[in-house]
Amino acid sequence: MNIGIIIHSHTGHTLSVAEKLQDELLKTGHSARIERVSAINEDPSSAKNIQLKTAPDIKDYDRLIIGAPVRGFSLSSVMEEYLSQLTSLKDKKIDCFVTQAFPYPWMGGNRSINQMKDICEAKDGKVYKKGIINWSHKNRDKKIADLVENFKKSE
Repeated sequence: MNIGIIIHSHTGHTLSVAEKLQDELLKTGHSARIERVSAINEDPSSAKNIQLKTAPDIKDYDRLIIGAPVRGFSLSSVMEEYLSQLTSLKDKKIDCFVTQAFPYPWMGGNRSINQMKDICEAKDGKVYKKGIINWSHKNRDKKIADLVENFKKSE
């Protein structure tokens, strides 16, 4: 299966999770490639005026894993802008994850992951698995390992 791991990562936390996912997917015989979404202006105070610098093309991927940070208790405005610009996610298998600084999902993670799911499904995508990584949680490494294992099994 050809898997696109589409991420926005500002601090590197989301990227580190994506790299672990990619390593495990490659070990299982899949083709997996990380592609980064970035903006010319990533200042959170200018969230309404996001201009994308890189916007990966997803047409050749059978499955997407989409990851982004939580910003201000919401989905990263850069990822939100990217997803809103996609014309369709029809026939795409999608898994989503977010990374957040706070230790509990109710501190923005739940809202962000649901925003991501809602945008994907509004574009006819089917979201199968979701995950939230709480960066300051004491069991962060185990939570990352569990997410990777869970997403690795997704078909």
